[in-house]
Amino acid sequence: MKDAATSTIALQPQPTWSDEDRARAEHYALIARLFHAAPDAALLAALVQAGRTLGGEGGELPRAWAALGAAAQATPQQAVADEFDALFVSVGKPEVMSNGSWYLTGFLQEEPLAELRDDLAELGLGRRPGVTETEDHIAALAEVMRHLVLTGPDEVGLARQRQFFGRHIAPWYAQFAGALAAAPGADFYAKVGDLLAAFMDIEREAFDMLEAEAR
Repeated sequence: MKDAATSTIALQPQPTWSDEDRARAEHYALIARLFHAAPDAALLAALVQAGRTLGGEGGELPRAWAALGAAAQATPQQAVADEFDALFVSVGKPEVMSNGSWYLTGFLQEEPLAELRDDLAELGLGRRPGVTETEDHIAALAEVMRHLVLTGPDEVGLARQRQFFGRHIAPWYAQFAGALAAAPGADFYAKVGDLLAAFMDIEREAFDMLEAEAR
């Protein structure tokens, strides 16, 4: 992501990445992109196609994909951009907050952000100069998870992913998705929130299984 709040290394596809790793990384990349800025026409078109190929009735994630693809097809690009601005851009408090600290403490710049910065430093990651969003923004966290998925497909890497997800995403992503669903002006982004929640639920369940196996 070009202007993410955290700096990661550009990664080229590797033959060691499994189809599951690629799919997970692509979902995290999409979440990062959609919450960093409103989608352009090309991305909306890609979402329409993805809704057709990935959507269905086989579970929450396929249903979320189908709904998002339909919303991408039905909503003009400018309307999506206006919705993004109305929800997330404000000189004061946005309609929907996108920062983990807010959901965990009710305030920004609190202890969860300090803990996150410590963990990012251990991973060799940091905030890009000039970026205004803090590192606990959902787009930045999704970009970090994408990075961890693609740089750590082994057992040690999975442990890093599980720890980071459990500390910095799992405690609040459902509240964030719920805030999007409840926001009066949310339509397209309510569907994005549903996709985020469905995907993160799968991630949480998988990490819980890994933790149980490690005991």
